[in-house]
Amino acid sequence: MDLTNKLRTIVCLTAILLLTACSVSYKFNGASIDYSKTKTIQIAEFPIRSSYVWGPMGPMFNNQLKDEFANHTRLEQVRRDGDLKIEGEITQYQQRNKSVSAEGYSAQTELSMTVNVRFTNNANHKEDFERQFTATATYETTRSLNSVQEELVTQMVKDLCEQIFNATVANW
Repeated sequence: MDLTNKLRTIVCLTAILLLTACSVSYKFNGASIDYSKTKTIQIAEFPIRSSYVWGPMGPMFNNQLKDEFANHTRLEQVRRDGDLKIEGEITQYQQRNKSVSAEGYSAQTELSMTVNVRFTNNANHKEDFERQFTATATYETTRSLNSVQEELVTQMVKDLCEQIFNATVANW
């Protein structure tokens, strides 16, 4: 074996060793939290203040919001004195006609849900805010609200919780 082949072999073996020994792991969950300063989060129960109510939507929303932070951050959820604090209320749940058929009847109905959120960052009060978030879902008017309500509310709750997560800890 001549010197050139030995060098190629050494370079190849070194490259293989480096590639297998080093691994970098990236987590793309959107959270940008300084865990040295922020360790806890307090998420209050959101009461329903809407005039129109579907009973299960309150618990669905509250559980999904807590799950969103539990699944995508290392923050410990506490009952009081959290480094981050999220509170608010479900302010609106309504349906309205979205489109009309050629015969002049409603063809699609839009269901919407709005929550008011107050966010406090005790490590950086410049990030505090109070803001409303809205999610909508559409269904064919030939179907009854009762037949689609659970599916649509589940979809809207997931959307709202993602919006709140992004606005509070993802800095989007």
